[in-house]
Amino acid sequence: MNEELIKLLGIYLLSMFKFIAGPVLGSAAGYSFWKILLITTSAMMTSVFTFTLIGTKLKQWTGIKFKTKRPVFSNRSRRIVLLWKKYGEAGIAFFTPLLLTPVGGTLILVSFGTKKRRIYFHMLWSALLWSTIFGLSIKKILQIPFFQVILG
Repeated sequence: MNEELIKLLGIYLLSMFKFIAGPVLGSAAGYSFWKILLITTSAMMTSVFTFTLIGTKLKQWTGIKFKTKRPVFSNRSRRIVLLWKKYGEAGIAFFTPLLLTPVGGTLILVSFGTKKRRIYFHMLWSALLWSTIFGLSIKKILQIPFFQVILG
């Protein structure tokens, strides 16, 4: 039982920082679709709750800690601003599991001044959507004979 709990906790902790880890590792561990959905969504929402609550403090700390001469607008920050202007809060939440991490997407929404309730709502539907898509598709991909030979 301890080994199973350690495996579950490991997948959960990795999913807090890299969303795709939940479906991939959950599938590799032989978990059902519903278990993958629960682990991945709860891990992302834990990350969202944690970094929403401490986002302002973290933003202040990093601003003080890393006062170096950096350009105000890098290519990455320009892309984030364009994404924000084009799609808003929902767009950032939608692309968080694909392009960003749960931590990164949350901190972007916090830095743009989005209300916590809206962050929670958008990140929840995004987590449910993408964990469903990834959970179902990874199971199908792993059923392809080519991948079964590679993975053993």
